[in-house]
Parts: sequence; C-alpha cells; structure tokens
Amino acid sequence: MKASDDRSVTFRQLHAAGCFVMPNPWDVGSARALEQMGFKALASTSAGLAWTLGRADNQVTLDQALEHLSDIVAAVKVPVNADFEGGFAADPKHVAANVKLAVATGISGLSIEDATGDEASPLYDFDLAVARVRAARRAIDESGAGVVLTGRSEGFLCGRPDIDETIRRLCAYSEAGADCLYAPRIVRAEHISAIVTAVSPKPVNLLINAPFMTVAEAARLGVRRISVGGTLARTAWAGFLNAAKEIADAGTFFGFDGLPNVDALFRER
Repeated sequence: MKASDDRSVTFRQLHAAGCFVMPNPWDVGSARALEQMGFKALASTSAGLAWTLGRADNQVTLDQALEHLSDIVAAVKVPVNADFEGGFAADPKHVAANVKLAVATGISGLSIEDATGDEASPLYDFDLAVARVRAARRAIDESGAGVVLTGRSEGFLCGRPDIDETIRRLCAYSEAGADCLYAPRIVRAEHISAIVTAVSPKPVNLLINAPFMTVAEAARLGVRRISVGGTLARTAWAGFLNAAKEIADAGTFFGFDGLPNVDALFRER
C-alpha cells in the first residue's frame, strides 16, 4: 500500500466518529506549521493559494492547483483534503478527468462545488450538479484510491441562502456518491442540525470562518469535520497589511513587536 493510500484510510477513519478540525494552510510552510501543532488532517484553500499568486479566489488554473496540491502533500505526513473548487470544468466528463489528475497528486480527500461563477445563475442546474458529483465519484472509484469525496452546495455563499434547497442538493450529492457533505456559510445552529439530520449517517463539514461557534458546540450538533477555508490566510494577510500600513502612514514600526521565531519552526532538530 502506498503512503497516500495509508493516509486516505486514516482520513476516512477520522470521519467515522467524533469531530476533528481540518485547518487550511496556504503554502508548504503553513502546512508544516499546522502539522507540528498536532492537527490530524489538513485541507488546501483555493483562496489562500490565489492570494499567494496575487489573484482573487477562483482565478487559479488547474495546473497551478495540481502543482500546489502536490507540494502540500509532499510536505506533510497527515492526510490532505483538496479544495478543488468546481472541478475546473462544467461538463461531468471533464470534471471526472480533472478529478483523476487531482487524485494522482496523493490527496486523501477532494471537494466538488456546485457554484457556476455566474452571478445571474450562481448554481448549476440541479440535475447537472448531481451528475458532476456522480462523475467525480466514478473517477475516484476508477482510480482505485480511497479518496474521500465531499459534495458542496454553495447557495449560502453565492446569494441563494435557501436551506431547503441546500438540503435537497446535499441529499442528492450523498446519493450520487459523496462521502461527506458541506454547505459553506451555514452559521445557524438549527440549520446545521437540519443538515446533519438530513444526510445522516454521512458526515458533515462545517466552515467556521468567524467566532460564531466552538469545536465543542459543533460536535454537540453532530458535526464531524470543521474547516476554516481561507481564514487563516486572511489572518496572516491582516498582520502583514496592518504592519505595512503603519510604516507607510506613520513611519513607525510597532507592528514588529512580539513576532514569533518562524525560523525555529523549520530548523532541523
């Protein structure tokens, strides 16, 4: 069994019971730092990667995403889940082909979104959205990898905050072969509980990108997995931008107080 297969088994086991936090590094250094802190799995962030390239989210190419995933997987020993956006294609056949490329990087999990990027019609048509998840499932199965497939419904993220439609889509994605279900920007406890109940016994991922809930509270609602998206990357950007703005505006350097010894994180022992 390859090391990547071992990690996929571990990743699947993490979803079987309890609740774990899967933070999102944006580069190799942040991935290694999070692994050192004891997190049992990590996830990529499409936004965090895009910002390192000076781009907005959803402006990264397939090749850039694949290279990034390969780098993160090679840098750590824990399972890595891929934020694979919408599969970098609309047509299910192309989604399947791209998923196979992602699986080949050694990832242990992968998510497929139903957002189109079109403000006028932000979600894929229901049947097409389901077909795209089904195609991703087939691609994973054909690869022989035990990669965990997450079906994502983006309604609350892209201006369609309809909990009933979100649940309808998540249930359909579950039936199409998704192992885990995820609707970002769900923040109300009753909505979280409704999703958990609707897709049970499949695990649910909760995005926590603001201090609206603790890990213990999410666990009590039945959430199995927590991710933070690009929010850790945003906290890093906040520190950088605030310190730089102080220099530009005031000519002072108080933002340099109390900084960590980053070099010590990566010095070989």
